[in-house]
Amino acid sequence: MSRVTVKRRILRVRDAARLRAVDALAAEEPLEIRLGGVPLTVTMRTPGDDFDLAAGFLVSEGAVGSAADIATIRYCAGATADGRNTYNVLDVRLAPGVPAPEPRNFYTTSSCGVCGKASLEAVRTVARWSAAGDPVTLRPDTVAGLPDRLRAAQRVFDRTGGLHAAGLFTAGGEPLCVREDVGRHNAVDKLLGWALREGRLPLRGCVLMVSGRASFELVQKAVMGGVPVLAAVSAPSSLAAELAAEEGLTLIGFLRGSSMNVYTGERRLAATVGVTPSVAGTGSAGPRSPG
Repeated sequence: MSRVTVKRRILRVRDAARLRAVDALAAEEPLEIRLGGVPLTVTMRTPGDDFDLAAGFLVSEGAVGSAADIATIRYCAGATADGRNTYNVLDVRLAPGVPAPEPRNFYTTSSCGVCGKASLEAVRTVARWSAAGDPVTLRPDTVAGLPDRLRAAQRVFDRTGGLHAAGLFTAGGEPLCVREDVGRHNAVDKLLGWALREGRLPLRGCVLMVSGRASFELVQKAVMGGVPVLAAVSAPSSLAAELAAEEGLTLIGFLRGSSMNVYTGERRLAATVGVTPSVAGTGSAGPRSPG
């Protein structure tokens, strides 16, 4: 089985000093997901929690909504010409009567979770559950503490500095599950797959916390999992905010320290102080960072 990290010899330069060293890199390998033996998609991911990744991908595609919808998930032996099992090919068999999703047209990179979709309309997958009616409320100080709790669980990031993280938390800030991956969308799919296999969907009353930006694809995945709140340390995109508003999702960005921007669904954030008038051009909470 492939490891999550790979060692590589490097030259480390510090001012005039040069030192030969060994560095740990986050592994990135392709994972082909087959459905009943037929190729469905290929995604670039960090090996580990692959069954959750495949299950979560199917949740995101709207193909499954409970563990009973999946009959089996297994690695494919003999995936290479010489018959070796690379642990980079999974075959999923759906339960009888569960329709298969449309195959992707292209492979999915570690930075894009919607590559290969024929059109923007196709991306707006019909959700099984509505986040709009979830009555959960959150204390601002609880939300403010989520980035530190997520960071504390990033074990592979500590060794490589090269992974995204996604975590599911209760409304009280208690962690339910944390996953890491080179692809932010993969990290979320791994969480959704975990929730599916644990019988926790829909994820009512939960918060999805991500270590990067809040893109359209992450909002879509949150909606598909029935998550009412998505929080990110960086910025959302305009389309992410639009979809969050349409689906009744609370979208929080620039979550750093005690400050945050609430883009949609502010009713779920318990009021502790008054709201001051906005000032144009001062929307970001702190310095912008790549995400």
